[in-house]
Amino acid sequence: MDFSTGTIFQYDTTIAYAEDAVVSKTLIKKDTGTITLFAFDKGQGLSEHTAPFDALIEMIEGKAEISIAQEKYILQKGDNIILPAHIPHALQAIDRFKMVLIMIKTPKV
Repeated sequence: MDFSTGTIFQYDTTIAYAEDAVVSKTLIKKDTGTITLFAFDKGQGLSEHTAPFDALIEMIEGKAEISIAQEKYILQKGDNIILPAHIPHALQAIDRFKMVLIMIKTPKV
C-alpha cells in the first residue's frame, strides 16, 4: 500500500501477524522522525535498547509489557505510553499485539 497524501487506511488491517515473528511497516520516514506499525506474535519482543528519538506507543490491540529504565508497564488496546529518548526500554508480547510507534528525533543533551 502506498501511504501518500490522501490514502485512507486503518491501522489494524494494514499490518498482519506472522507466526513467531515481529512484523513492521513504515508509514512515514523522515530525518526528523518516523511512524511505524508493528505486529508482535505472542512471546516476541524487542530487547532493551535506547534510541535518539522521543517515542509514543499507541496500542491497537492485544497486550504487552513495556519497560522503561527497568520499570515495567502493562499496556493493552487503547493505551499509550511515551518512551523518552536515550533511556533504555524494551517490549515483550504477553499476547499478540499491534502498535503504532511515532518517533521524533531529539538531540542528545
